Amino acid sequence: MNGITNNRLFEQIKDLIEQTKNNVAVAVNSSMTMMYWHIGKLINDEILQNKRAEYGKEIVATVSQQLIKQYGKGYSYSALTRMMKFAKNIDEKNIATLSQQLSWSHFKELIVLEDNLKIEFYAQMSIAQNWGVRTLRERIDSMLYERTALSKQPDELIKYELENIKNENFSKDVVFKDPYFLDFLEINDRYLEKDLEDAILRSIEQFIFELGVGFSFIERQKRIIIDGEDFKIDLLFYNRKLKRLIAIDLKIGRFKAEYKGQMELYLKWLSKYEKEEGENEPLGIILCADKKEEQIELLELEKSGIHVAQYLTVLPPREILEAKLHQAIESAKAKYLIDNQQKNNLEE
Repeated sequence: MNGITNNRLFEQIKDLIEQTKNNVAVAVNSSMTMMYWHIGKLINDEILQNKRAEYGKEIVATVSQQLIKQYGKGYSYSALTRMMKFAKNIDEKNIATLSQQLSWSHFKELIVLEDNLKIEFYAQMSIAQNWGVRTLRERIDSMLYERTALSKQPDELIKYELENIKNENFSKDVVFKDPYFLDFLEINDRYLEKDLEDAILRSIEQFIFELGVGFSFIERQKRIIIDGEDFKIDLLFYNRKLKRLIAIDLKIGRFKAEYKGQMELYLKWLSKYEKEEGENEPLGIILCADKKEEQIELLELEKSGIHVAQYLTVLPPREILEAKLHQAIESAKAKYLIDNQQKNNLEE
């Protein structure tokens, strides 16, 4: 009996020690991160007052040498310029909260982005999804933000969604992407839909990682019977963030209008026979090798809970892909403004 008591006491003390060590580590990280931000702000303010670019380089170089002599190599010229960028790109009201949840290594990845909304998106996703620095870097490199429907919304709506992420409230605009990168499948130029499906299932872990937040695999070739006729849903997932079943239809060619009716049928069946109490209505993703935006817009697929996205099994050069994504974002934002203006004109 004494042995059991001793073991329980040991475990309780061990838990207390580990928790205290963790709290101390968090406090130290937060204090150091805040210090780096304030150092950057002090230097930025000094340079701003002088208004000479040459002076900025001189003062950073001089202060760096002084700090290195006193405190070591952690205050090199490049380290100080990083702190300056840190103070410039992340405002003071956010840093106090973020510094308690993200490490300085996370911030080093974030501050090079410069776009405030993009920084906030990756910061909140890192917290909500508990991303390590490596995962954060991979997500940034894969241009996750630019591929979400969220990035194509007006800034005010993006800010609203980012606030929701803080409360673990994810919308489909945050979860769904376009395009999806499936280069990890390593399939030939010529393949059938079954080849694509087989390749996905062989790499299901990577596919789920690419799908994003909250996906769990349920079934392949989900058989449904309607009026005695067999239909099969290529891939069926559940998304715990959206609290919905997600049906995925794989198409090896360009999107066709007829795909809408097929997916609507699947979603109606899932809603009637598979949706459980407390769940939201099922959604569908049609993954195509190519698509035409006007056709998709005219079909009003969003009203049917259908998301059409392109998949890429071979990625083009990064600069081409980046330019294409940025063009899509700018076009979507411009269209939103035009549509909104026309709506306002009609109401007047």
